[in-house]
Amino acid sequence: MKPLKLGLPKGSLQDATLQLLGRAGWRVTVSSRSYFPTIDDAEINCMLVRAQEMARYVETGALDAGITGRDWVMETGAEVKEIAELLYAKQSMAPVRWVLAVPEDAPAQSARDLEGKVIATEVVNLTQKYLARHGVHARVEFSWGATEVKVPQLADAIVEITETGSSLRANRLRIIDTVLESRTVFIANSAAAADPWKQEKISNIVLLLQGAIAAYSKVGIMLNVRREHLEGVLQALPALKNPTISTLSDAGWVAINTIVDEDVVRHLIPKLKAAQAQGIVEYPLNKIVL
Repeated sequence: MKPLKLGLPKGSLQDATLQLLGRAGWRVTVSSRSYFPTIDDAEINCMLVRAQEMARYVETGALDAGITGRDWVMETGAEVKEIAELLYAKQSMAPVRWVLAVPEDAPAQSARDLEGKVIATEVVNLTQKYLARHGVHARVEFSWGATEVKVPQLADAIVEITETGSSLRANRLRIIDTVLESRTVFIANSAAAADPWKQEKISNIVLLLQGAIAAYSKVGIMLNVRREHLEGVLQALPALKNPTISTLSDAGWVAINTIVDEDVVRHLIPKLKAAQAQGIVEYPLNKIVL
């Protein structure tokens, strides 16, 4: 049985992907001199590949599966199967955006104001399709990087990827439209998806990755409370579903275990204490599989 050939994105998504794999249960070690990370799973062979090229290598069978952006699948037009959407990015859990931007002092307010102009971008095909939808004729030039600095001397506008917009603002650029929103996706080729063993392996990987993503912003809460104060604690306690309530050795007490959003804990614990909860413990989560 051949190992699953899995492509991991090299570049901006690399660190976030390795951290996600770690939370999902795999230890991946990357050498600065190698494009072949080691992984503590004999059934997987990893290779670092630029996200821009991932879909093409998956399509041809050089890789069985890979993690990349949906934008790059669309840009390359590769025939691959999207197995799952993975809700994470370089800096946050939000989708990334490809935006049309111009200098702050430029008169352009929409794509139609760029008729006959020059637009620099890494996603030439996506940009051309966007312009066609708006009936705009402009020259789209491929940019090898540092796209933000190409206006106004080398281009009139750019289409660039952003999560927060901070880099664009730092370069005195103004967003006039969103060309595309994109998320990270797990893709496979038709042969791998049709192979029973590889299909099961891919499904298991995706299950654990999605479980790790689901746990990113959650924590577990355990506490004890007297039965007469249980209702007050339950009213104060948000839960993923219904909290688990267990009887303790002292029949007058119960233990509660539940999952909550991490950002509410600093407000929740004082409320629980005021509701007579005791022995409150907050603990981190690696995965939540629903």
